[in-house]
Amino acid sequence: MPVGTRGAVKYLDASDYQGIGAQIVLGNTYHLMLRPGADLIEHFGGLGRFAGWSGLTLTDSGGFQVFSLDPKVDDEGVTFKSVYDGSAHRFTPESAIAVQEAIGADIQMVLDVCPPLPSEPEVIRAALERTSAWAERAVSQHRRTDQSLFGIVQGGISESMRAESARRTVALNFDGYGIGGLSVGETRQEMLPALASAIAELPENRPRYLMGVGDPASLVEAVALGVDQFDCVMQTRLGRHGTALTSGGRWQVKAAAHTRSDDPIDSTCDCQVCARFSRGYLRHLFRVGEPTASRLLSIHNLRWTIALVEKMRASIIDGSFETVRGEILSVWS
Repeated sequence: MPVGTRGAVKYLDASDYQGIGAQIVLGNTYHLMLRPGADLIEHFGGLGRFAGWSGLTLTDSGGFQVFSLDPKVDDEGVTFKSVYDGSAHRFTPESAIAVQEAIGADIQMVLDVCPPLPSEPEVIRAALERTSAWAERAVSQHRRTDQSLFGIVQGGISESMRAESARRTVALNFDGYGIGGLSVGETRQEMLPALASAIAELPENRPRYLMGVGDPASLVEAVALGVDQFDCVMQTRLGRHGTALTSGGRWQVKAAAHTRSDDPIDSTCDCQVCARFSRGYLRHLFRVGEPTASRLLSIHNLRWTIALVEKMRASIIDGSFETVRGEILSVWS
């Protein structure tokens, strides 16, 4: 799922999302409630209509900002400072639901606490307890039947706490389940056992969403464990800075070796960028600072990743997943 934090994926618009085969695009509750404001988005008929996007939308609750912006957290909620003007804002499990109902995303996430890794066990435990308590409050506040509500599993890299958090979250009967607090400082080798412990407790007939993870090796390993959904800013962040994802690994667009290359970024990729533009042309655009370069590589990286996930899905259906898994890991592990 591409990440459109402020209502758009950087350099892209709704027609691009459709062209790359996206089904769901993310927005961030924290940023959208500050600017332009949930009431204005509601006036325009919800986030999808506001952005001209006919596909599905998902809004993160703002829980990641608990991790990334170091706000004041207590049992009742969170006090944020605006990244725009420094003004203080109070956020609770109930207000997170109310704001997301106004934004109108098809999937909304409960407010959670995402501790950094590594953290002491008591910090992980406190985050788990608050996330569980806040999830109960979110369920009681949820009103809109046209919006799905996902719970979030925490627990750091502790296998026992991950399993406990998953069981407690499942007991609240959410429409789907996010697995948060991973890929925040731990290695993949540390992440996977914790993820497996959570997945083992989550129902197979509800979506299982690994939040904030998007590198190819982690994607295929998580799919092997049973994850269904992913989001990540990596694809567009790399694209903006001149790195493309390819079947042979990362490609650095600014490398002088590509000055006269008429090859596409990746001859196996079906994106519009690979169909039309050469490596030499893309290198030129980056060297002269043309913003089109960041746009084109972002489109490629997103389409390449969505196609990779499509390939994994098809391989599960036809029984060749382990072969595909091996191919991906041989390049990206």
